Amino acid sequence: MSISRTQIEYVLALEQTGSFSKAAEKCFVTQSTLSTMIKKMENQINMVLFDRKSKPILPTKECKLLMPQFKIMLREYEHLEEHIQGLTKNFHGTFKIGILPTLAPFLLPLFLNKLITKYQDVNFSIHEITTKEIVELLKQRELDIGILSLPINEDGLNESTLFYEDFLVYDTNKSDDQRSKKTYKIDDIDMNRLWLLEESHCMSNQIVNICQLRKKRKINANLIYNSGSIFSLLEFVNINQGITLLPRLAAQNEKLVDQSCLYDLQSPRPVRAIGVLTHPNFSKNKLKEVLEKQIIKAVKPHLKRYQSIKVIEPQ
Repeated sequence: MSISRTQIEYVLALEQTGSFSKAAEKCFVTQSTLSTMIKKMENQINMVLFDRKSKPILPTKECKLLMPQFKIMLREYEHLEEHIQGLTKNFHGTFKIGILPTLAPFLLPLFLNKLITKYQDVNFSIHEITTKEIVELLKQRELDIGILSLPINEDGLNESTLFYEDFLVYDTNKSDDQRSKKTYKIDDIDMNRLWLLEESHCMSNQIVNICQLRKKRKINANLIYNSGSIFSLLEFVNINQGITLLPRLAAQNEKLVDQSCLYDLQSPRPVRAIGVLTHPNFSKNKLKEVLEKQIIKAVKPHLKRYQSIKVIEPQ
């Protein structure tokens, strides 16, 4: 009896999704291919693994008993493949990346095209999701790696910092008095005009009080607005002559941000650490190193002239 890694991946995908179509999409194959391979495996072991009449499709009790062993076998396949790829540098397979929506639009364009062009045998699957979702999917082994703000301090996950990014004040009030400012103190920020993202700004002790105020404050007296999109945030700030805090990479986008409305914060400037999060059993370490070096190389020119910003050099 010979069970392939592919068959195990298909069985695990179907068990996780409960749908042939979703499992096939997850595995980057057609539904008929996935169904045929699972049926072939069932014939090989002379055992029915799934109740195809149930909705969602459920594993049989025999399949449930085999699942822990299937997962162990898949991890061993992955470890072997990682060692082989590390020796040959011939990367292939799927690399699933979770990244914050507040980071993705400004970081990914700096390096992603070069990465996918150089490693065309790798299927890069990118998911813009929240920190909570990244953590949960990493624990479930549904993601290979997360790119997000650190620290997370989540038991059972490993994190490493790649670079630090400071925040700037974006104040669209164009009065002469406002124009005379060169830098801001946190205390200078007009809370009545303050808009903040639901996620990503509360990364520093220096601005924790602002983030607490955000939770219950009202905009224009009768509007409570919690934004998870930096694009929506900028639209409202621009329309309402508002004020917000922007990470350095986002602030450099001249199409979205009026550069004349940006102000540095006085020291100590609030910063956020950007890095990667992985499961302890993560096996694609060589590909992770490639990704980290690409990110560091891409952001360094954008941050190097700011003395308080650190980019962690690759080992």
